[in-house]
Amino acid sequence: MGDELRQVGPRLRAARRARGWTLDELASRAGMSASTLSRLESGKRQASLELLLPLTRRLGIRVDDLLPPEDADPRVRRPVIRRDGLVIAPLAPESSPVHTYRITYPPAAALPDQRVHDGYEWLYVLSGRLRLRLGAQDLVLTRGEAAEFDTGVPHAMSAAGGRPADVISIFNEEGVRIHTRTDALPEAAPDAEDDDGEPGGAA
Repeated sequence: MGDELRQVGPRLRAARRARGWTLDELASRAGMSASTLSRLESGKRQASLELLLPLTRRLGIRVDDLLPPEDADPRVRRPVIRRDGLVIAPLAPESSPVHTYRITYPPAAALPDQRVHDGYEWLYVLSGRLRLRLGAQDLVLTRGEAAEFDTGVPHAMSAAGGRPADVISIFNEEGVRIHTRTDALPEAAPDAEDDDGEPGGAA
């Protein structure tokens, strides 16, 4: 039951986002503070019927809907995100504690501007050559090479050479908010997120 309860928060967050509500909006409708709701969604506050019932009533769902079925499908079926020429394919459920993506970087004549934000990134080059400018370092990673870095260091990436680079990227919670946010529509369906931030690009 412990594993099931850990999934209540992410499922509650997904139900709220499906209705396009912010934390403040749902909390106000359910008569609780936004901080309490945020703690519930992040798993920092233990879920109880007293807290969940007003939320599920406002969301139009049952408490049982927040618990995973016993025969949950393990396949990941999330839409591909396309942003600034990148193709970003989610490889883990939104509720997963590990945020993993396959990112295809197109050939580029010039490296994008370096960016800085909170978080960490781990990456592995599947094919092609990836140019990584990290601070003052200008590196080219080839197939089978990996890198790990603090995204608080100015960084930029693009394919090196004339063909795309396919990369597996893993982000921590702070990193994924920046790298997967997009204002564009994904390939199959909108994957926009509200202001408290989660998927939607890669830096």
